[in-house]
Amino acid sequence: MPYAEERRIAIEAVERASFLCRTVQANLVAEASMDKKDKSPVTVADFGAQAVVTHALRGAFPELPLVGEEDAAELRDPANRGIADQVVAHVAETVPGIEADAVLDLIDYGTYPGGGSGRHWTLDPIDGTKGFLRLDQYAVALALIEDGEVVLGVLGCPNMPLDASDPDGERGCLFVAVKGEGAFRRALSGGPEEGVAVTRIDDPSQAKFCESVEAAHSSQSDSAQVAQKLGITAEPFRIDSQCKYGAVSRGDASIYLRLPTRADYEEKIWDHAAGAIVVREAGGKVTDIRGRELDFSLGRTLKNNSGVIVTNGALHDRVIEAVGEVLGF
Repeated sequence: MPYAEERRIAIEAVERASFLCRTVQANLVAEASMDKKDKSPVTVADFGAQAVVTHALRGAFPELPLVGEEDAAELRDPANRGIADQVVAHVAETVPGIEADAVLDLIDYGTYPGGGSGRHWTLDPIDGTKGFLRLDQYAVALALIEDGEVVLGVLGCPNMPLDASDPDGERGCLFVAVKGEGAFRRALSGGPEEGVAVTRIDDPSQAKFCESVEAAHSSQSDSAQVAQKLGITAEPFRIDSQCKYGAVSRGDASIYLRLPTRADYEEKIWDHAAGAIVVREAGGKVTDIRGRELDFSLGRTLKNNSGVIVTNGALHDRVIEAVGEVLGF
């Protein structure tokens, strides 16, 4: 089976990182976060998850570089020594005996610039940091890109209900997809994998759509106008992170809109790579707002794309049309 070993190691890495994140979140304190320059919160779990995933990937595939969201520059600042110590302590629970310098080096391994040739990983150690800090939804998102194409994706969603119809039941989902092999879900705690599939709804008025909780991530006012044009009357399903891709892949929603909030914004590849292949392998479709395929071959961002539209496939053309009418293109 193609990518069998990559799939196994990626799942193991995401599992370990997800459990680290759960531990940090369960003991979350104000001192465990600091501001990035763009003021979005970064947590001990963010850095720790990247170190844990990188440790697993480098051990199995030392030749493959990584496009990661984080680097250790801020942790190397003496002013952040307390945070750095917490990161090292949590990583050491998963990688016993690891030294502080080794942890920081693992985090810094994610500085690869990406591109359209060869193979590399891309990782968002915590997608949805604000959801994480609210004790809500977030994801550990890992993907393998080969010659500019996403061929493997794993999403760990530690707080996502295993069964959407039972929100108070077991939490923790893992989604995995390999090109040409379908998409699957299982409990983060283990157990058998089950295939997932998007909805077959072809009447947009019957569809549910999801969008980001944070208004800064997607234009919610434009989304509301799109929904109106499509005849959707249900309230939007707002959920943090690439958990939205998981929701569409298993039929919790049929549409995910991430509409641009400014013309010059470039989506990051780690924010979409893993989720995109999960939805595609579940039978859905993922493009930008103009219907163009997402181009993961250009480095660390989707610079040739604007926004993201995710659907069950059957609704895609009509959603693109409605978005074009609202945004005026």
